[in-house]
Amino acid sequence: MPSGVTATTLRHMTYFPPPAEELRFLDSELRQLDARRAQLLARRAWLITMIQQAVQPAPPVWPSRPAQPGPSARPEATAPGVQNVLLLLGGILLTIAAMVFTLVSWGHLGIAGRSLVLGAVTLTVLGAPVALLRKGLRSTAESVAGLGLALTVLDAYALHEVVFTAADGTTYAAAASTALAALWAAYGTALAALPGSAALPGSTALRAPHPAALAVAQLPLVLWAIALGGGPLTVTAAVLLTTAFDAAVALRVSGRPVRLVALVCAFGTGGWGVLTAGLLSLGAAGPSAAARAAALLLLAAVIALGVARFAPRPELATGMATTAALCGVAGLSGVLRVSVPGDWVVPSCLACGIALLAAARGPAAVRRGVVLASAVVQAGAVLWAVPAVGVTLLGPVAWLRHIWAGAPADARTAVTVDAFWPPYAVTVPLILLAVAVVLATAVRGQEWRPRALIAALTLTWAAALVTPAALELPYLVGLLIPGLTVPALLVPALRGAAARTAAGLALLTSLGLALRALATEPATLAVLASLTVVFAVAAWRGRQTPVSAAAALGWATALACAVGASAGWRPEIVALLVLVVPVAAALLAARLDDSVTTVTVEVTGAVAGLVAVGLAVADPPLLALVLSLCGVIVAGTAVRPDRRDVGYAAVALFVLAAWVRLAAWQVELPEAYTLPVTVPALLVGALRRRRDPAASSWTAYGPGLAVTLLPSLATAWSDVEWTRPLLLGAAGLLLTLLGTRHRLRAPLVLGGSVLALVTLHELAPYLVQVTDALPRWVPPALAGLLLLALGATYEQRLRDVRRVREVLGRMN
Repeated sequence: MPSGVTATTLRHMTYFPPPAEELRFLDSELRQLDARRAQLLARRAWLITMIQQAVQPAPPVWPSRPAQPGPSARPEATAPGVQNVLLLLGGILLTIAAMVFTLVSWGHLGIAGRSLVLGAVTLTVLGAPVALLRKGLRSTAESVAGLGLALTVLDAYALHEVVFTAADGTTYAAAASTALAALWAAYGTALAALPGSAALPGSTALRAPHPAALAVAQLPLVLWAIALGGGPLTVTAAVLLTTAFDAAVALRVSGRPVRLVALVCAFGTGGWGVLTAGLLSLGAAGPSAAARAAALLLLAAVIALGVARFAPRPELATGMATTAALCGVAGLSGVLRVSVPGDWVVPSCLACGIALLAAARGPAAVRRGVVLASAVVQAGAVLWAVPAVGVTLLGPVAWLRHIWAGAPADARTAVTVDAFWPPYAVTVPLILLAVAVVLATAVRGQEWRPRALIAALTLTWAAALVTPAALELPYLVGLLIPGLTVPALLVPALRGAAARTAAGLALLTSLGLALRALATEPATLAVLASLTVVFAVAAWRGRQTPVSAAAALGWATALACAVGASAGWRPEIVALLVLVVPVAAALLAARLDDSVTTVTVEVTGAVAGLVAVGLAVADPPLLALVLSLCGVIVAGTAVRPDRRDVGYAAVALFVLAAWVRLAAWQVELPEAYTLPVTVPALLVGALRRRRDPAASSWTAYGPGLAVTLLPSLATAWSDVEWTRPLLLGAAGLLLTLLGTRHRLRAPLVLGGSVLALVTLHELAPYLVQVTDALPRWVPPALAGLLLLALGATYEQRLRDVRRVREVLGRMN
C-alpha cells in the first residue's frame, strides 16, 4: 500500500460494521444453514424409503369395483334409412319380376288367365296402400304405390301386344300416356281423400303419384302432334304448350315434390322449345316460314312473361322477363332477316332491342329483366361490329411492307391491304352511334353514369374511325376524318377517367392514321408533321400533358426519319437528324415541374436516342459520333441535382464511343480500350478518398484497376512476346509497392495477384522442365510431407484445446 494513503482515506474506502450488527448477521446466516440442512435430511430419508419399497415385492392389488365396460359401437345407419333402402330394393325387385313375367312368361297363359292375373295383381297392388295408410305405414305405402304405377305401364304395354296389335305405335303411346297421366293423378287424389287421412303423421298424401303423373304428362301433346302428322312447327308448339302447363303447375301447386318436378320439366321443355323455334327461325327461307317461327318465339315469350308476372322470387321474375324479351326480339329478328336487305338486319334487331327500353312496364323485377334483355341485344350488335373496327385498326399495319407504294383507290382499300372487309358492315357506324346515344341518355344511376359515358365516348370514336372504310370514302377523306378526331379527343372539357380514355384513344387513332399515311410520301410527311404539332399544342395547353408530350416527341422522331428518307440521306446521316429529338427532350425536361411528365419526356428522348444509334450502327465512325453526342446530352441531363445518377450512363456512352472509334481505326491492343477508362476512374477514386478517407480502396480504385489489369492479363497469358508481360509485371510490382506503402488493400491484392500470375506464366516452361527432371518418387514424397505437416498442426490444435478446457475446469 502506498505510504501516502492516510487513515482517513482508508476509513472512507472500506466499511467495517459495528460488533452488534455483525453478530446479528452471523446468527441469521447460521439459522438459514440449519434450515437448509433440515430440508436436505428430510429429502434423504424420503429417498431411502422409496429405494427400500422398490426392492421389496409389491403385494397383490385387488380391484375394489368391477371394471367399466368399454364404449359400445355406434350404429352407422339410422332406422329410417335402413327402412327406406329395404322398401326401395323391394319395390325394384318386384318391378323387375313383373317385367320379366310380362315380357317372358306372358305367352304361357291364355287370354282369360292373362287378364285375370294382370287385373288381380294391379288392383291388389294399387289397393294395398289404402290399408297401409290407415295403419300409418306411409313409407311402405309409397313403395307399394310405386310398384303399382309401374304395373300400370306394363299393363298398357301388354294391352298393346295382345288387344291393340293393329294400332299405330305413336298413336297408342299418345293415348296410353294420356290415360296413365290421368289415372295416376286421380289415384293420388283418391289416396289423399281417404277418410281419416288427415290424422296420419306427416303428409296427408303419398308423394309419388302426382309427380309421376306430371312427368308422364310431358308426353301426350308431343306424341299427339307427331301422331297427327304435325311437322316441326306443330311439335314445337306442343312442347311450348306443355311448358305452359308445367309453369302453371309450378306456380299454383303448393306441394313441394310436385312443384320441383314441374320446375324441372318447365325448364327442360321450355329450353327445348325455344332452341327448336330459334333454329326454325334461322332456317326460314321466306317471310311465311319466318313468321310461323316468330309466332312460336312469341308464344315462348308470353309464357315466360306470365311466369315473370306471378313468380314468387324477384330473381326468377327478372330471369323470366329477360327470356321473354329476348324471345320476342329473336322472333322479330327472324322476320326482319328475310324481309330487309342484309346490311340492315342488325340495325333492325338493334332497333327492337332499344325499343324494349320504352316497353319496360310492370313490377321492378320485370322491368329490370327487360332492361337486361335490351342490354344483351345492344351488346350483341356491338360485338357484331367489332370485326370491322378491328380491320380498320390493324389492317393498315400491312403498309409497313409497302411504304410509299402509291395511293389506294379509297379508304376501305387503305385498311384492307392484306385483309378482307366483313360482309354487311356498311351500317357499322350507325350501330355504334345508336348504342352510344342510348348509353349517354338512358343510364342515369350515379354509379353507372360515368362508366356509361366512357363507353359512349369509345363507341363514338369507333364509329368515326370506321366510317370512311364502311362508306368507301376517298383516300384523302379517310385521312382527314381520323386527323380531325385526334384533336377532338383532346378537348379540355373532359376530366378524370374520361380524359385518360380520350388521350389513349387519340394516341391509338394517331397510330392508325400514320400507318395509313405510309401509302404515299406527301401523306406521310404531312400526317407526321400534323401529329407532332397537334400533340405539342395539346401538351402546351395542359391537355393530358404526359401522354401528349411523349406522343409529340415520338412523332417528331418519326418525322425526322421520314424527312431523311425523303431527302435520300443514308441512315447514318438521318441518325444525326434524329438526335434533335433527345436534345429537345432534355431541354424540355429541365423546365417541367410535373414529375410524371418529366419521366415520360425523358423516356421518349431515350428511345429516340436508341433509334439514332440503331440507324448509325452500320457506319462505325458515325456511330462513335452519335454515341458521343448522346453522351453529351446525358451529361447535360446529369447537371440537374435530381439526375446525378445519370452521369454513369454518360460515362458509359463516352467510353463506348471511344471503343467504337478505336475499332474503326482497327486498333487491336486492349490497353487502348481500357486505359482511357482506368485513368479517369483512378482520378475519381482519388478524389473520393480525399473527400471521404473512410471509403474502401475497393470502391475507389478497384473498378479502375480491374478494367485494365484483367483484360491485359488475359491477353498476356496467350502473348508470345515479352513486352506486354514485362510491362504488366512492372505495373503489378508498382501497385504492390504502393499498396504496401499506403496500406491499401485493393492495389496490394490486385497488383500482387497480377505479378504472381505473370511470373507463373513466364516461368511455366522452366517449371515443366524441372518437373520432367525430377524422379518419380519426389511428388509422392512431397505429398506425404504435406500430410504429415497438416497432421502435426491438427494435433497441436487439439492439444491447445485440451489445455484451454483444463484451465477452464480449474477456474470453475
